[in-house]
Amino acid sequence: MTTEVVFYHLLHKPLEAALPQLLLKCMERDWKVVVQTGTAERCNALDAHLWTFADDSFLPHGTKADGFAEHQPIYLTAEQDNPNGADVRFLVDRAAPPSLASYKRAIYIFDDNDQDAVREARERWKEAKAEGFEIAYWQQTQTGGWERKA
Repeated sequence: MTTEVVFYHLLHKPLEAALPQLLLKCMERDWKVVVQTGTAERCNALDAHLWTFADDSFLPHGTKADGFAEHQPIYLTAEQDNPNGADVRFLVDRAAPPSLASYKRAIYIFDDNDQDAVREARERWKEAKAEGFEIAYWQQTQTGGWERKA
């Protein structure tokens, strides 16, 4: 199995708007997910957000504090762990990636307003290419959708 490494470049809407939509697509495919954040504080903020991001929807998820990590369809962490045996790993807020070879898909989401994040995404692209992963780059459209650029 070859890991696909996908880069999502936020241009118009923030992570809080984009992430739930991408997670819903993973849930439709019955993929287990780990979302790795850059800090524990950000992990806690996303934890609260995913319960309330829409009036008519929520994303089932948990953190280390909730326990039963192995049963969470979406597990949020600021660490490099994978206690739910996830198929997909999201890396947000400049999170340092673990080895990605065991995942179906690794997804970097980075914000154009953070030039350090853009620079790091370029480095991650080079690393993924050097490791022989399949790579894709999607850029956010004005309406919050995605257009594949590479």
